[in-house]
Amino acid sequence: MTMSSLFVRTLREDPVDAEIASHKLLVRAGYIRRAAPGIYTWLPLGLKVLAKIERVIREEMDAIGGQEVHFPALLPREPYEQTGRWNDYGPNLFRLKDRRSNDYLLAPTHEEMFTLLVKDLYSSYKDLPLTLYQIQTKYRDEARPRAGLIRGREFIMKDSYSFDADDDGLAASYDSHRAAYERIFARLGLEFVICAATSGAMGGSRSEEFLFPTPVGEDTYARSAGGYAANVEAVTTVPPEPIDFSDLQPSRLLATPGATTIESLVTFANLHYPREDRAWVAADTLKAVFVTLSHLDGAREVIVLGIPGDREVDMKRLQAAFEPAEVAPATAEDLARHPEIVPGYSGPEAVGPNGPPRAEDGTGGAPRLFLDPRVVEGTSWIAGGNAPDMHVFGLVAGRDFTADGYVEAAEVRAGDPAPDGSGPLEIARGIEIGHIFQLGRKYAAALGLSVLDQNGKATTVTMGSYGIGVSRAVAAIAEANHDEYGLSWPVQLAPAQVHIVATGKDEEVFRAAASLAQGLEEHGVEVLLDDRPRVSAGVKFADAELLGMPYIVVVGRGLADGTVEVRERSSGRREQVGFDGAVEALSRRVRDALAADAG
Repeated sequence: MTMSSLFVRTLREDPVDAEIASHKLLVRAGYIRRAAPGIYTWLPLGLKVLAKIERVIREEMDAIGGQEVHFPALLPREPYEQTGRWNDYGPNLFRLKDRRSNDYLLAPTHEEMFTLLVKDLYSSYKDLPLTLYQIQTKYRDEARPRAGLIRGREFIMKDSYSFDADDDGLAASYDSHRAAYERIFARLGLEFVICAATSGAMGGSRSEEFLFPTPVGEDTYARSAGGYAANVEAVTTVPPEPIDFSDLQPSRLLATPGATTIESLVTFANLHYPREDRAWVAADTLKAVFVTLSHLDGAREVIVLGIPGDREVDMKRLQAAFEPAEVAPATAEDLARHPEIVPGYSGPEAVGPNGPPRAEDGTGGAPRLFLDPRVVEGTSWIAGGNAPDMHVFGLVAGRDFTADGYVEAAEVRAGDPAPDGSGPLEIARGIEIGHIFQLGRKYAAALGLSVLDQNGKATTVTMGSYGIGVSRAVAAIAEANHDEYGLSWPVQLAPAQVHIVATGKDEEVFRAAASLAQGLEEHGVEVLLDDRPRVSAGVKFADAELLGMPYIVVVGRGLADGTVEVRERSSGRREQVGFDGAVEALSRRVRDALAADAG
């Protein structure tokens, strides 16, 4: 490659819509170009990095017996209707019609198509186990695409699927993929944390995410020093033991004028109704939060959440709890349909099983009430009195009110106990780069995928699903490998391993740089040669640092003394190397670096 002919234009200013380093630098360095919100064109340098990531993935997938296929992105509606995901995916699914008004979609994932393909070709347990995979473009109509390649509407993904005759086989396939993912991300030079996760619209039982830890990540996860790690949506609360409430005093309805917030309620309670043992705190209050569930059949339902007053609702956790329904804060119009709700003063005694009864068809009556797991039987609370300027003190769960169920909706905080008892949690952020699922028989049962077992009896195949965000990995690697001057690619992924910069106007310098480039390529080294005439050395150096090749070789004034300067991009280290031995020295460095990364 030569800079004089390479299809690239570097930019000195950050794109106006870019918020994080990888987005800024990948655009500025000419690796990608924005086509529309959340949609990017891949340019030659970006495609080279992408291809090297794909090669690593293919090598590790092939090593565990995976076989590559390739499905279309444009798919018919019917298979997705059979599994329920035509509706389950909600507004994230790109739906379209052909000229005959037949329904199609742009695939967000391909579980249905893999399942039908195996159903079409295999019929015996002897055909299993089987692992198929593809690297292909996916589509999701993200409401807020952001951060460049991190969250887009069109993205490249490796998805693989295992097919086994029994649960033991699925467990083995899952573990095999899990180990392969560890090798893949290690070879890509990406730090990762494996976190327990929820399955969401995918369904299935066991689910784990591979997260690249970074402050700019969209995923929040919790981990303990004892080894526990989970996406916050999957963290379960450690509830206290139930309390014997037989000796507790009856609750008291007391005036609390103006106490419409938790802070003002605690202040008022300490001033007018102080405790003898300690001061009232927010954790003594039971907060009522009103949200709506938009169900797949179009129904809109108000529900009430009862959570300790020192906690906020985490909408991602709430969404995971009620999927596939869409969750949103209730509006004033929603609340107006329920006269038993008194904003600012609502409590559990007027809602859920404690409020007006519902009709037999489930309509009418009070909204359903879901409690935080900490609100166990016997716990005592200050809660809304269901009348303006009134609160109930000493309201006891299990005695004075019950609920329709419990839900993990409150935020997870640093210091909360890990569910497995491994110590207090710390909170961190990361980018999801991989996700693995034990799907079980959901898709096989819905689509009729079965095989004959050893006794000639039909048995439903059990499946696993395993994804890697390939285009997202490019962004994650860029996030992990950059400085204030530009990108700094690992040697195994860089578009070229050596960037030769010819400086000055002397024709001999340009001839020497071209000769060095040819010699390196003959030794199997990938080279980018900056052979642009009438471009200043400063511009060439700035471009070299922005583009981020592992080794930068400067051919210039030192050539008169028989030397060139070699710069290591990641460390900034510089040294003079004899021109005559430069090919061998650089080739050896590249070989050693590649061997170290492969190891």
